[in-house]
Order: sequence, then structure tokens, then C-alpha cells
Amino acid sequence: MKKKILFLTGLVCQCWAVQAQHSSPTTWNENTGAPLTIQPEIPVFGQSTIEYKRKGKSVLKVQLAEPALITVASKPEKWGYVQFPDITRTTDGTIATKWNMADDAMEAYGHAPTPSAISTDGGKTWKQNPNRWEDSGAGEGVQLPNGDWIKIMTPPAIKDEELTLPKPAGTVIRGKTAYTMYKISELPPNRQGVFLARRRKGERTWQAEQATLDDPQALRYSLRGMIPVVWWGDLKVAADGSVIAGVYPGYYLKNDGMPDQKGGTFFYRSTDNGHSWKILSRIPYQPDLRIDTSGHRHQGFTEPAFEILNDGTYLCVMRTTDRDYGPMYASHSTDAGKTWSKPKIITPNGVLPRLLQLKNGVTVVSAGRPGVQLRFSTDGKGETWTNAFDMLPYEKGESVSSERITCGYTGLLATGANTFLVIYSDFAHKNEQGEIRKAIKVREVTVSPL
Repeated sequence: MKKKILFLTGLVCQCWAVQAQHSSPTTWNENTGAPLTIQPEIPVFGQSTIEYKRKGKSVLKVQLAEPALITVASKPEKWGYVQFPDITRTTDGTIATKWNMADDAMEAYGHAPTPSAISTDGGKTWKQNPNRWEDSGAGEGVQLPNGDWIKIMTPPAIKDEELTLPKPAGTVIRGKTAYTMYKISELPPNRQGVFLARRRKGERTWQAEQATLDDPQALRYSLRGMIPVVWWGDLKVAADGSVIAGVYPGYYLKNDGMPDQKGGTFFYRSTDNGHSWKILSRIPYQPDLRIDTSGHRHQGFTEPAFEILNDGTYLCVMRTTDRDYGPMYASHSTDAGKTWSKPKIITPNGVLPRLLQLKNGVTVVSAGRPGVQLRFSTDGKGETWTNAFDMLPYEKGESVSSERITCGYTGLLATGANTFLVIYSDFAHKNEQGEIRKAIKVREVTVSPL
């Protein structure tokens, strides 16, 4: 889940601003040091061209354009505002972006406004979206074989006292908070299943709908006297035309009848264009305690990124951190999501990873906190990754309590066979008056195998 903290300006931001003046190298020899050391690696804060070398051999050329400014806060904003950005295209090819302007809290689900901006020149310049986001024809979610689009949506939470609830299935403890768990199949109808929005072929407006969920072991929680329907993640169309969802939070009843205390990633399959979903598989939390020695303290896998690669391999990258920094893990499936490999650590940090495989075969993963990083894989499987290309400066050893440079959430959009846009938040941006304000930015990146 996203964290709720306040945005503060101060000396830390001044240090970052000084670091940002450093120039980027033109070549980088891969560092094969400790896998869980969180430290700045390849500085690419401004326009940069990097020749990336592995074992002395050039393997990639990466070019990053100067950041383009999408929006700047007019005043200091607290956590949750001017952050959590995303990027996509509309039906007419316009590039569209949106960001959050509400508290990062369950109480805001389904109620938050959706500010957005559009670009008609490939992301170089931006203007306010003249249309409501829901009427923009945004290509969110996934396009189905029949031409429709579907995306996951989150309805408002409902108070427990307004529902006739079944007997709880148990309790999950996260930190100092107790989550009361219920079997989804036993909840009142308006808390069962999942909620989607559908944009039919040729239309621009989304319509909300509720889909059924066939997963007898799945649990849904009550928190602070309310029950939300949280089913977040990526949707992909499989080779057979079915739709696969890789989602979180993943809580379920184990075979002993007790709730799993660690969240996992769940995969569901729909064969009727998203009207009903059946459990396909799960990736339960499996920390590698040989490397991640504090893995037992993390609250499980969360915020998965899911991509179907060119050779049919399913790749999933997952966050583990919550109040502490934790590594991201990757898992693979070679049988269309029925079974998954044991997750392996691929980065020392990261929240809400995003995955994208370009037509040239390079796979991109973006994530952040601290900072914002891009990494690339050229093996076609997402098993071996480059060092981090750091798009924002941060202090080595930076603690959770001092992370004020960005929310760390990103979005990716392919624009060509070897080009893409990456969107992110920058909390240390200086406006024309020299005041530090939150901002949303985007950069064009070109990555070419050598």
C-alpha cells in the first residue's frame, strides 16, 4: 500500500539540488556489488547518453532527454497530492497523463478528483486536458480482442455498520494494525467480486460494472470500520485471447483454515472479456533470507508489475517494502501463469514497479523510493538487469523518514521500437520564483542494444 507522510522542504532538498548539477558519465562499467546495497548508481538527471558495458563489452546505448514539465503545485502540498502519476494514449493518439490530488487513504477511494494533461507533440509540451479524464478515451487497462477496453476501478469503501457481515475468517496483523478478514464469497453482494470500467469499441466514455470472482479461499478486509474493494494490478491479453490479471492485495485462507499473514500476488483469468474471473495461481511471499536478512519483517509481496514477454514468458516484479525499504523480487511463468518460479531479488529497493518490453526486445522496469530508477534487461526473460539509471538525486543511506524527493511511483509508455516515455514526481522542483514545489515530469528515453 502507499504510505501516508507529509511533504517537507528543507536542507535535504538543497543537498539534492547540488547533486543534480553533477554531469552524467558517457560510459558505465557494470557494478556487480552487494545486491541489497541502496546507493546511487548511474546519474542521469539531465540530458544524457550512456554506453553501458558489462564485463568490458558494450551492451546498451541509453539516451535520456531533458525532463519535460507537466504540472507544478501552486503551493506546498502534503503527501498524496501531486503524485502517483500515470501515462497512456487516447483513442486519437494523444498522450495523456493523470496524477493524484487526494489523501492517500481508503476514505478517498472512489471520491478523488482526476487532474490530467495532454500532449500532441510526443510529450515535449503539455496543456490541461479540456475533457474529464473518464471522457478522454484514455487507453487504460487493456484492449480486448473484440475492441473493447476494460480497466480496474476502485469503488468507495462502505461502513461495516451499513452491511450485514458474515462471521470473520480471522485477523491479519500488519505492523500495529489489525485487519479483520472475511471470505469474499460470503460478503454482501456489493462487496463481492471485482469492479471494472468498460469502454466499448468506438466510444470514449467508460461505464462502471461489477464482475464475479471465483476464488473460494480469497479474503477481503475491514479496516477502520470500513470495507473497501481493492483489486489493483495489471491486465494482459494472453495468446489464447483470455485476459489475465496480476493483482494485490492477496490474502487467502491457507489449508489449515487460517489467513496467510503475509500478502501475496494473485493471478486471475477471464474467458468472457472480463465479466467473470477465476483464480489461476498465486505467488505467496517467499523471502530469500540468505540475502534479504530482514525479509521476515516485510509484510509480503505487493504492488506487482506483470508483463507477457515476446516469447510467451510471464514476468512479475513485486515490491516488498512497507515502512522499511525492501527489495523487489521477480518471478517467471512458462506455462501461461499456472505456476511460477521461486521469486528472486532483482533490486535493493522500489515501490510500484512498472514493466514494459519494447519491440526491440529490451525490457524496462521503473520504480523508485528513494529516487527514481530505470533498469533494463536484454536477455528476453527479465532475469538479468542493468544497474540503476538514477533520474533524481538522493543521498546514499537516505532513511524512510527523510524521503522527500519523490513518491517513487512511475508510469511507462512505449513510443517506438526503442523509445518510451517515463513519468514521475519530483518533490524538489523549483518554480519560476525559486520556490520548492511538487511537480510531475516526463522524459523520453531511447535504449538500443549494441
